[in-house]
Amino acid sequence: MDVYLWAKLLHVFFVITWMATVYSLPRMLLTLAEAGNESAVKERVVRSGKRVYVLGHNLFGGAFCFGLVLWLYVGIGGPWLHAKLVLVVLLLVHFTICGRWLKRYAAGRPLPSARVLWWFNQVPSFLLLAILWLVLAKPFQTFE
Repeated sequence: MDVYLWAKLLHVFFVITWMATVYSLPRMLLTLAEAGNESAVKERVVRSGKRVYVLGHNLFGGAFCFGLVLWLYVGIGGPWLHAKLVLVVLLLVHFTICGRWLKRYAAGRPLPSARVLWWFNQVPSFLLLAILWLVLAKPFQTFE
């Protein structure tokens, strides 16, 4: 296999595994909000959440690096790619907010309500759907 196929394979792998962390961290926050006074549960979830947060940033770095290789090697681009990157940045912001809420909670400050966290938990699905549409349809691409 050539560089393009390896880079594409690894980019997709890192994106999929990063998305697992993007989905699990807000769910952990919701679990903490609903845990009540169960300190053992809270301690385990906070510890796991911190690991997921660090892992997620490392996975995002891998996805970014291999995406950069694809962009430099193939030179694919255009308005659809810019729109995709904006949505990816929004996903990263969402993930970072979750990590900061977890750190604040570990420091003894309260989380948003369970209802707010439930809605916040839904955001990645809509962003991912839009990203997939942009990648597959390439709607703004001009063909010459």
